[in-house]
Amino acid sequence: MKKTVLILFFLTAAFIAKAQHNYIEEIWIDTRATFHQQTTAGVYDSHFQGDYFNFHMSGELADGLTYRIRQRLNKKIEDKNPFNATDFLWLKWQFAPKFSLTAGKHPILVGGYEIDSAPIDVYYYGAFSLNLYQYYAFGVSATFSPAEGQDISVQFAPSPISPVTQNAYSYNLYWNGYFAPWWKTIWSYNLVEDELHRKMNWFVLGNKFPMGPLVVDVDVIDRFAFKQKNKFSDWSFIVKAILSLGEWNLCTKVGYERNDAANVDPDWNPEWDSLVAETHKGSYDLVLPAGNDYLYYGAGVEYFPLKDERLRLHAAYFRDNHDRVNNFDVGITWRFSVYSKK
Repeated sequence: MKKTVLILFFLTAAFIAKAQHNYIEEIWIDTRATFHQQTTAGVYDSHFQGDYFNFHMSGELADGLTYRIRQRLNKKIEDKNPFNATDFLWLKWQFAPKFSLTAGKHPILVGGYEIDSAPIDVYYYGAFSLNLYQYYAFGVSATFSPAEGQDISVQFAPSPISPVTQNAYSYNLYWNGYFAPWWKTIWSYNLVEDELHRKMNWFVLGNKFPMGPLVVDVDVIDRFAFKQKNKFSDWSFIVKAILSLGEWNLCTKVGYERNDAANVDPDWNPEWDSLVAETHKGSYDLVLPAGNDYLYYGAGVEYFPLKDERLRLHAAYFRDNHDRVNNFDVGITWRFSVYSKK
């Protein structure tokens, strides 16, 4: 019933867009479907699946006051978290040429290009991104833009590693900019509380290197607790490359993530055992527990028959050392505009 009401609401918004276009810049929809195949211990299985069905709306309420909505129409709406299927629902106030405030549901400002990418454009994730409870949350952020293409933000938001119903938070410092045209950056420092209300430090360095038809992303993440002896023993290293050849993209991504077995909390309270998974007990880090490593890798090809983002066909293979499943996806992504003021 809730999903039906939402769909009717968005369809109504689309129909009245032309009449109320002063406040609506654009309405668009994108979706992705996949034929998923996997082999586990030599046993083959397959099925069709719908991955994403997203409704987007953006516009301007007044001079300097803009908004953005992204709703996942195929995601469950939970009673305890009625905005679970909503990624974006924010207002941005540009109160000065170089300063802005954003409030509402928007990304928790964690650096790195893997997690920053739109989910519909990602075929497989590493352990760090997969094990976050949430990446979109209600919060507030302030941004200073000293020059074109350079944004420095501070944010107060719920913790990405704590259930949405808990009063745990993250305090984020974020830089989205560049050193040179061939070196772009999404860097952050995040002080995050976990579901046990302990604090972890994250240093996330996302680097993009555009080199003509070849674009390479390199993400480096260091995670550590204040009492952790070795501050560089819990980390992630991710490399992605895309080579564009006309209407074709050749893609690959490899990641290795490791947390040393020594990174256990000597102050662990046995009462916490029932609050976390068995594999996470005793660990400082509840994203990638102590004594674990995660290697994942894959490659794929994308084809754009209309020579733009409106239609994309893809085939992708990926595997990791945890599930040891050979995955092969063949799918289609398509986007279309319902209304555009342009």
